[in-house]
Amino acid sequence: MSSKKPAGVLSAVTKVRGGVAVSHNKNTANMAVERMPAPEKVVIAMQQHIGAPCVPVVKVGDTVAVGQLLGDSDKFVSAPIHSSISGTVKAIKDLKLPNGVITKGIEIESDGEMRLYEGIEKPDVHDRESFVKAVRDSGLVGLGGAGFPTHVKLNVPADKHIDTLIVNAAECEPYITVDSRECIENTENILAGVSVVKKYLDIKNVVIAIEDNKPAAFEAFINVKGYDLLGDSDIKLMMLESRYPQGAEKMMVQSATGRKVPPGKLPADVGCIVMNVASVAFIARYLETGKPLISRSVTVDGSAINTPKNVRVAIGTNIGDVIDYCGGLKESSYKILMGGPMMGLAMLDTSLPILKQNNAILAFEKNPALIKKERDCIRCGRCEQVCPMGLMPTLIARYGKIKDADRLNKIGVNVCMECGSCAYTCPAGKPLVQYMRLAKTVVREAKSK
Repeated sequence: MSSKKPAGVLSAVTKVRGGVAVSHNKNTANMAVERMPAPEKVVIAMQQHIGAPCVPVVKVGDTVAVGQLLGDSDKFVSAPIHSSISGTVKAIKDLKLPNGVITKGIEIESDGEMRLYEGIEKPDVHDRESFVKAVRDSGLVGLGGAGFPTHVKLNVPADKHIDTLIVNAAECEPYITVDSRECIENTENILAGVSVVKKYLDIKNVVIAIEDNKPAAFEAFINVKGYDLLGDSDIKLMMLESRYPQGAEKMMVQSATGRKVPPGKLPADVGCIVMNVASVAFIARYLETGKPLISRSVTVDGSAINTPKNVRVAIGTNIGDVIDYCGGLKESSYKILMGGPMMGLAMLDTSLPILKQNNAILAFEKNPALIKKERDCIRCGRCEQVCPMGLMPTLIARYGKIKDADRLNKIGVNVCMECGSCAYTCPAGKPLVQYMRLAKTVVREAKSK
């Protein structure tokens, strides 16, 4: 099957503004996900989501089982965290994540048994309220990388009418292929998850949106038994142009429906919910088994990885162990990223654990990872042309440097989603994403005074 749009597959309703054409580098697209053996030790971070961190509910010396609750929070924007192995709690210590956040980490030494927690059972779901509660109990957060608690997204306010569910399978970041593999390997789970979300949230229309560089994913959906996604169905396939950051929520809503999400608003404000394809598939599996989110698929790739793979790993597994499972690093390794090359975070070492929202580990040799030497801005305007939100990054950088919070607010600094399109296209090598983040800090500090 070629990237030519098959008959019956929808085209994007609207072409989104800006964005950049990046090299796909989908080297692992044809590699099935391998399950990595259970580790001898895990460190489970209590902050694996946007929102309030969890508080440990176990103590040092406790014996825990697979799927047992380790941490929770009474805050609405949060998600419980469960054990990915069975064994003994050896320590509860401070853990510094790649984004600089310091949280508690629960270290568990495996007993080698992988005993399932006795309290795990299939959830009783019979209406919207019980469905949203079940999603919260599962510990699910957005598996596409954002880590937003899924139960919060599904708990739609009464004054919002949702008519469209958009299943995000764009996977526009270079190298990452786990969502593509989810489409190919777990197609029926995805469609079962779509059906339950559609049912309990009373959503009329569903669009499964995939970029045109993933023909095998389209083929999997077209050929799945029991569904006719090209016929008269409420679930439709849509082919998107391969252009970064096509997978961003607001971009996805506009591509799939033609609706624009206003600044400061959410997809629900224009009648849409956007969910990552792996998140949807997980919901179906959880409702059948009651087994919470304790593992995830991760792409391990880059020029410094000896044997690139897609692997299923236990949450909390040491990243160094995951890299070793993929043949280890080449001696010429220069930079390691948690996530994709556009929005991922650089790591100083590999001793950190895998998190729920961690969809890739990339390692590069020096040449591909070299950063341009920063030079004077030449006023070419390319950063503004590629910004999906229509911002002026150089102006934001200027006001950020002089800490002018009022002007930063007026020109919409908080609308920036830090996609990196501006920095990618800048001929002067300006680290514009870092300038955006610093400018947002200026605004936050001014607001707190």
